[in-house]
Amino acid sequence: MNTKALLITPPFTQLNTPYPATAYLKGFLNTKGIASFQADLGIEVILKLFSKQGLTDLFGEIERNSKSQIPNHKLEERDVKSSAVEMSQPKTPNSQPRTPNSERILALKTEYLKTIDPVMLFLQGKNPTLSHLICSEDFLPEASRFTQLEELDWAFGSMGTQDRAKHLATLYLEDISDLIVECIDPHFGFSRYAERLGRSANSFDELYESLQQPYTYIDKLLVELLQERMKEVNPQLVCFSVPFPGNLYAAFRSAQYIKQHFPGVKTVMGGGFPNTELRSLADKRVMEFFDFITLDDGEAPIECLIEHIEGRREVSALKRTFTLVDGEIKYIDNSGCKDYKQSEVGTPDYSDLLLDSYISVIEIVNPMHRMWSDGRWNKLTMAHGCYWGKCTFCDISLDYIKIYEPVAARLLVDRMEELIAQTGQNGFHFVDEAAPPALMREVALEILRRNLAVTWWTNIRFEKSFTADLCRLLKASGCIAVSGGLEVASDRLLELIQKGVTVAQVARVTRNFTEAGIMVHAYLMYGFPTQTAQETIDSLEMVRQMFETGILQSGFWHQFAMTAHSPVGLYPEKFSVVKDSDIVGSFANNDILFTDNSGANHDKFSFGLKKSLFNYMHGICFDYPLQDWFEFKVPRTKVPEDYIYAVLQEDDSLNIKPTAKLVWMGGKPVISYFTKSKKGRSFEMAELALHDKKESYSIQVSKENGDWLADFLEKASVQNTGTTTFAQAKKDYESTQEDFELFWYSKPVNTLREYGLLVL
Repeated sequence: MNTKALLITPPFTQLNTPYPATAYLKGFLNTKGIASFQADLGIEVILKLFSKQGLTDLFGEIERNSKSQIPNHKLEERDVKSSAVEMSQPKTPNSQPRTPNSERILALKTEYLKTIDPVMLFLQGKNPTLSHLICSEDFLPEASRFTQLEELDWAFGSMGTQDRAKHLATLYLEDISDLIVECIDPHFGFSRYAERLGRSANSFDELYESLQQPYTYIDKLLVELLQERMKEVNPQLVCFSVPFPGNLYAAFRSAQYIKQHFPGVKTVMGGGFPNTELRSLADKRVMEFFDFITLDDGEAPIECLIEHIEGRREVSALKRTFTLVDGEIKYIDNSGCKDYKQSEVGTPDYSDLLLDSYISVIEIVNPMHRMWSDGRWNKLTMAHGCYWGKCTFCDISLDYIKIYEPVAARLLVDRMEELIAQTGQNGFHFVDEAAPPALMREVALEILRRNLAVTWWTNIRFEKSFTADLCRLLKASGCIAVSGGLEVASDRLLELIQKGVTVAQVARVTRNFTEAGIMVHAYLMYGFPTQTAQETIDSLEMVRQMFETGILQSGFWHQFAMTAHSPVGLYPEKFSVVKDSDIVGSFANNDILFTDNSGANHDKFSFGLKKSLFNYMHGICFDYPLQDWFEFKVPRTKVPEDYIYAVLQEDDSLNIKPTAKLVWMGGKPVISYFTKSKKGRSFEMAELALHDKKESYSIQVSKENGDWLADFLEKASVQNTGTTTFAQAKKDYESTQEDFELFWYSKPVNTLREYGLLVL
């Protein structure tokens, strides 16, 4: 095969579904007739390692290295981010004995070799009956990760057999992972590899030094697979997509191998990490590994690079690209080369990837995190950038957020149908910064018009435009979950963040989603500049009440981090904070250390916030005083104990705009007529019989209203491409009858509203 571009996602991102960047780029290159091949080396390394042959080799390697042990480092329950960093700290071999946990796993080698292949097949969805054996709890060998089970039994008590088996199988894999970290490769982690080397690395020194060391065991697996791909594909250009710090080391290791063994091949890095961290790159040593580094949207830069490699474009005409010119790093951005519109970039193409080999794991009990790691999702984007673009903690100065461009609903659903045909999967994760409500409405209507059966979820802002009826429409189209930023549940801080929402508004919107049957996950933030201990506790109380009233089902606390491209990072004085240093490093520059003299010390709040949230997510401990979650004195909350409940009692359903769209999601009514007598008078009546998926029902109205309703429901049917507004319906009704509002708020119409007559 002679392919111009090999597109690689280096280890590790997700185990359950491909990271979409290479599929996006391959879809674009298809539109240009440029041959390409893509590979997710992360899942390929995992599949090679977690197999009977892979474990046989692993155990053999440990036995050979038994005289140079990795020191004990106990893994405890910690903050997710700090745990990831600490797990990846480099360790040097010494003569200390192995931990009892590793000795136990090694002693059970035969059991691990017996079970690994069936377990991996089960997690790939190819061996579902194994769940019964796994759940019997005498099939899998158990090491330290299984000590969590007693604590989690109450949380997983209502789980089905498949889900419980997935969780047990995940613990089993994590036990093996602990063995690898202790005895083989301290950098290892399922969704990150050597993450510490890429996180806030202002200097390239440490990463460069690690790349001069001999290959680790995982490195060897990686380069063996890379060599196979290079020989099979024979590319002219290898493009590495590096979305996270945890992909960085493996990308450099892979590029290093290509430079050493395929010196005629050009290498390029793009993706989320360089987009945010490498915008001021100055260390020339980086270019020993990569010929080019591109920023922001990759379509135009890669097309320019391919033309350059073919001799059809000068280096001075590249697009948003770092490269060496006369021995110095130069950033080249040909403003005459335009970016492509979203309608021009093509449908993501997932071919070449091992779609039936990804594994679904259930690591933790957070419902939204579970969706990120369980199940195969086709990734799509409703809109490029963010339509709001004001949040002061966000990198709104960068093009990937600043330049907003939605995709037309019809084109988007066309792409959904193409991906269903291509992958056989009808689940979609829209990876938007924040999906626009109006576009979500049009996409939902288009899905319903085409009678598609799809499942989808996305990220949103808690806009007031997410009314109860819009949420019902989204649910009918297949939406199962949304995630959005509540951030700091304090109106003062939400205004400082320029979030454009209030806590009350968020509460009403989350109520609307919840009542429609859509799960809601809230991103929560603490430690924003000037945030006081009082505001932190009041924020926790707001969150407690939202879980207690049932309008939130999932959440996660993140500690505020100042980034270089956000308004807080660009103008810290406006937020009463001071940068600890103005020195710009020669390598990665994004996270900024700062001092906030007016706010609280938020490091100490971390454990209590997360522990309380863990319990609230499981519907318990709502009656605990907030003080109980902290080992230090905290202020009493000033939030009234019924604040959220009171907010939810407000009703604005009578305020219908004349331009509101009326949509009927039900079927065609069967109309019959009868005469009703009352006090000697006769009335011609109509009965409309209807059916939904669960039951049959009917309404009775006057004959005139019945005839009008039958005609109106057909016009307003979701299957029709035309629109019927409230004003149009009122005008049409009052051309033959009187007082549309009186009829609209009558009991028969209210019944139709309950069964799918929506005001959007």
